[in-house]
Amino acid sequence: MAGFRDGMEGWTRVRGAGRGTGLALMILAAAGLVPAAAQTRGAAGAAKCRFAAPETATVRAVADARTLVLEDGREVRLAGLDNMPHGAQGAAVRDLAARLAGRTVVLRRLGEGRDRYGRLLAHVFLEENGRQDWLQEEIVAAGHGRVARIGDPACAAALYHRELAARAAKLGLWADPYYLIAQAEDVSGILERRGRFAIVEGKVVSVRESGGTIYVNFGRRWSEDFTVTIAKRHERAFAAAGTAPNGLSGRRVRVRGWVEERGGPWIDATRPEQIEPMERR
Repeated sequence: MAGFRDGMEGWTRVRGAGRGTGLALMILAAAGLVPAAAQTRGAAGAAKCRFAAPETATVRAVADARTLVLEDGREVRLAGLDNMPHGAQGAAVRDLAARLAGRTVVLRRLGEGRDRYGRLLAHVFLEENGRQDWLQEEIVAAGHGRVARIGDPACAAALYHRELAARAAKLGLWADPYYLIAQAEDVSGILERRGRFAIVEGKVVSVRESGGTIYVNFGRRWSEDFTVTIAKRHERAFAAAGTAPNGLSGRRVRVRGWVEERGGPWIDATRPEQIEPMERR
């Protein structure tokens, strides 16, 4: 995939800029490709994350583009990122292995626990020149992955701004039209992503409640158009994060998650950071 090869080169350039992404963002901002706010919000993002106590570990091997194997046999899944396309796995694994194999890393968790395969979900940091570089941030900044569920609004905001810069520069997967943000009115296009992670943008037409579920509707044909569901028990968390469901009507938002089909396409939002009001940008 040509777009991914370009993204690999972009990752190298981004990492080479002082082993961080700040310079890359400044260049993109100067070119008008990313809001100035991205420079400040993203730079301090990791410091604001509510990580649990850190743990150090040594990487024995890289199993795939999202999984590390530690010396003690545990497997670590890079938290907060969606799966990389299979065609791009080889180059990503080689790059990660060259950088991480035998290295001591710092694991920081957000309470995600383990995935269904028993892998530890963690954010990975590398000691570089007296500082800790956030591996997930570098991956997103290079266009090697999209931000999925994070579990912490501050972390999500930092990674979203890295993603925005990569998308504007068409790095990595963002050079492939398949990964462009879907529009809520393109129902058939969203359904093509059924069972997969997607980012969908559109204007909320209405918000309705039924039983223990809140329905955020992006069209008037509720049984056919794109819909986001939020369990009523999560409403307070969304409100605390500034995305109260009953305040979304009429607003343009960006939603990310796994697309399912229930009449029309829908995404179940379990965490506030899955919904981004666009006027914040």
